[in-house]
Amino acid sequence: MSPPRLRPLPIVFALVCAFLLSACSLGVNSSKSTPTIASTPTTIATTQGPTTAASSTTRSTAVVTAAPPTSAASSATTTTASASAGSTPATGLISAPVSASGQPLSVAQINQKVRPAVVQVTNNQKAQGRFGASNGVAIPAGVGTGFIFDKRGYILTNNHVVEGANSLTVATTDNKTYDAKIIGAYPQGDLAVIQITGTGDLPTVALGDSSKLQVGDPLVAIGNALALQGGPTVTSGVVSALNRVAQEPSSGSTQGTFLVDLIQTDAAINPGNSGGPLLNAAGQVVGINTLGSTQAQGINFSISINSAKPVADALIAGQPVPRAFVGVTTGSLNPQQDAQLKLPANIGVGIASVQSGTPAATAGLKADDIIIKFDGQDVHGEEGFVGLLLNHKPGDTVTFTILRNGQQQDVKVTLGQAPKQ
Repeated sequence: MSPPRLRPLPIVFALVCAFLLSACSLGVNSSKSTPTIASTPTTIATTQGPTTAASSTTRSTAVVTAAPPTSAASSATTTTASASAGSTPATGLISAPVSASGQPLSVAQINQKVRPAVVQVTNNQKAQGRFGASNGVAIPAGVGTGFIFDKRGYILTNNHVVEGANSLTVATTDNKTYDAKIIGAYPQGDLAVIQITGTGDLPTVALGDSSKLQVGDPLVAIGNALALQGGPTVTSGVVSALNRVAQEPSSGSTQGTFLVDLIQTDAAINPGNSGGPLLNAAGQVVGINTLGSTQAQGINFSISINSAKPVADALIAGQPVPRAFVGVTTGSLNPQQDAQLKLPANIGVGIASVQSGTPAATAGLKADDIIIKFDGQDVHGEEGFVGLLLNHKPGDTVTFTILRNGQQQDVKVTLGQAPKQ
């Protein structure tokens, strides 16, 4: 993804603003016959070294490769990983005042406060020799970002940053490097926890409460954009929207996973920013930067910290991450299908197939059923369906209101635990 051009503030305008403003503020820019569902889901976003966005009318997938390796600034692709779990619980959410005076911090103050805990994560993979055989030499395959959130050296990052790694190297802003191990990875939520062991007092960043965010709130992103030498890049913006759902880019024949409860921001997020912190005006982490649009400027996505925290806790404790599962392949309806079924626009999701032995099969759901309500709430396309599903937990019993052969009926479904990817 090409980095967006920044427009410098005209000098005269800047001087006028400086003269007029006496107080320091946060320095951020501020059918009867049922149609057959045969298509795959619409993809909304990609990953940023991380991510992607899609228009409301066309199916568009923006794949963004990871940032270049550390040793030089050559280009490379970021990845994702699975790993074994550790043992102790992570720290809880930390609530701190914005500042001693109760005023928001400036971008410079936020950077100074958080920067020491932001790290560069290099994914090392064994090089391929002649005829595809590994020659045993590990070389940088991609670079991303992470942040230390616990004194024991736990680092939160994206799963695609560490995927496929033979080893990981973490570099801090004081030019120290560490070997890191993967404590646990959660591909379905694009999150991973890795750990370094420091000889001194490791700096950490405070975790905030993303549920307190409002559209328009100022935000700051810090990360290793393009793996540029000289340390992390700082960008700023606002909360553009909340509770977004986006689909990660596909990998080969594998469809990208849906991510929910995303924060949309216009703070620039570029390849290499993956896994880095999105910060509020108090310098607390409220999101993990993950996706950036290749279809438009200023549309970027971060995983909310309130969604990431229980995942991190489960990974560190060696427990499975709770994720609701139905066992259907779905597709959004097009306007012609909505009209044929006499449904309002963007209502309903069609079932293309039902996996045997799953909660959907047990409940009696069938291919070509149209799900129009989820526990009484309208289903707005596939993204809406996934968002409603993942707001529940395994074991919950929900009611699907469906259309089958033009007839409406309710079906009770007890949600299961999503299988490991």
